[in-house]
Amino acid sequence: MPKVIERLTPTPITAARAGQHACFDRFVVEVDRGAPGYRVGYAGAVHTQGSGDPIPLRGGAFLDVTVLAPANDANGRVTYAPANPQEVVPVSGYRTFRQVGWGGSFEGYTTFGLGVRARLPFRVFTLAGPGSHWRLVVDVAHRW
Repeated sequence: MPKVIERLTPTPITAARAGQHACFDRFVVEVDRGAPGYRVGYAGAVHTQGSGDPIPLRGGAFLDVTVLAPANDANGRVTYAPANPQEVVPVSGYRTFRQVGWGGSFEGYTTFGLGVRARLPFRVFTLAGPGSHWRLVVDVAHRW
C-alpha cells in the first residue's frame, strides 16, 4: 500500500544518501527547511519527471519515491543533482537495495527509483534536524 503525505514544499532538496542497518536498508533525502510531502509505493516501473520515461532499475521490485520538493531553489539554481543519475548513491553489497536511480525534478516534484531485492515491507517518515533541515526516510526490511 502506498504511503502518501500531500504537502508540497518550496524548499529544496540538498542531499540523498543510504545506509545499512541490522534489519533494514535506509534511503534518506534531505530538504533545506520544512517537512516535505511524499508519495512512496511499489510500482511496475518508476518514471522520470517531465518526460515520463521509465528509469532502468535493477532488482525484483521497484519503489517509486516522489518527494514533494524541488531540486532547485526559488531562483532556479540547482540544489541537488547526482553525479551519476543511474547510481544516485552506492548500494553495492546492501542486503535489500539493488540500485537508487534519479528520476529528475519538475514543477516541485522530485523522483527517485529504488530497486530492491523483492517486494518487502517498508516504512516512510520525516525527521527534523539538524538545524532547519528535514529528512525524508524510507526503510525497507531485509525480510518479510
